[in-house]
Amino acid sequence: MEQRLSPEEFARRVGVPLATVYRWQSQNTAPRRLKIGKHVRYRLSDVEAWEAKHLSDGAA
Repeated sequence: MEQRLSPEEFARRVGVPLATVYRWQSQNTAPRRLKIGKHVRYRLSDVEAWEAKHLSDGAA
């Protein structure tokens, strides 16, 4: 099974506050997310694709 990240782990990975991740979710600019019951998770491959698209060299 592919690794999944919590919103907290995703925030730490890209170096932003958790509130920013939640804002991105509400604006539909965060990576595609999975809802597993009441939990949100991000597939590592989706995070990596998002990073390639949204982060410039030297960011995060």
